[in-house]
Amino acid sequence: MAWIQLIFTSSPQQAEALSDALSAVGAAAVTFQDNADQPIYEPAIGETPLWSATSVIALFDAETDCDAVRETLTAQLGDLPSCRIEAVEDKDWEREWMDNFHPICFGEKLWIVPSWHQPPQPEAVNILLDPGLAFGTGTHPTTALCLQWLDQADLTGKTVIDYGCGSGILAIAAALLGADKVIGIDTDPQALEATQANAARNNVIVETYLPQHCPEIQGDLLLANILAGPLMELMPRFLQLTHPHSELVLSGILETQAATVRQHYQTEFVMDEAIVLEEWVRLSGVRHE
Repeated sequence: MAWIQLIFTSSPQQAEALSDALSAVGAAAVTFQDNADQPIYEPAIGETPLWSATSVIALFDAETDCDAVRETLTAQLGDLPSCRIEAVEDKDWEREWMDNFHPICFGEKLWIVPSWHQPPQPEAVNILLDPGLAFGTGTHPTTALCLQWLDQADLTGKTVIDYGCGSGILAIAAALLGADKVIGIDTDPQALEATQANAARNNVIVETYLPQHCPEIQGDLLLANILAGPLMELMPRFLQLTHPHSELVLSGILETQAATVRQHYQTEFVMDEAIVLEEWVRLSGVRHE
């Protein structure tokens, strides 16, 4: 099927109403896009901020009468922001999507391999993982930083806790690298389902829990790839989940936030220097005796 896009240059105040109106007049999909290279890293809980210059992009069947669409929108919303119409190239979108994901190596022996690829190094530690609904495919710097740490770690016989497990990528890596027991914790039930499905695909066992249902256990290693704000708030819980000499790996932290988070954790952990990838940081340390 051929498609066209109506692309509006909107303000954040207009964007939500415009999106709702476009959906109501038959748009197959509506997306928001940053139109001014303005990153939004860590919104407050309950907030969904938009960029100061937001493109609202609506996808329609190519046979759509665009003039009629704009007349309807004007009747509902009044004056519309500037708009342009673009034809969408006809492609095999599933193949296009798959072609964007390739096997990736982290460190010396750890690979993430989409299911439609053969492992480049069959003898390496290969995690079979497809992009899905839960966060974490290894392509983001925060995940990459954690995987690089795991690649160099000796996890033999250890208990590992992945707090905020998302897709389960870090938990599965720990299991494949020799951990004796691996626990994934997440507030999102969908993430726990994704972790279980990905663990089964990789023939490893990961116990999964919502935070309130997690048993009382202390890990030899606690991984948390979340965001700086929650990491600061969760330190008391992390103390319950670790013991003296437990290792800690934190990511999801911007370079500008690293000093604050590191100082916060230094009261209970001997913290290493921050490791930076692009503008993101990994912090690691060992709990005091």
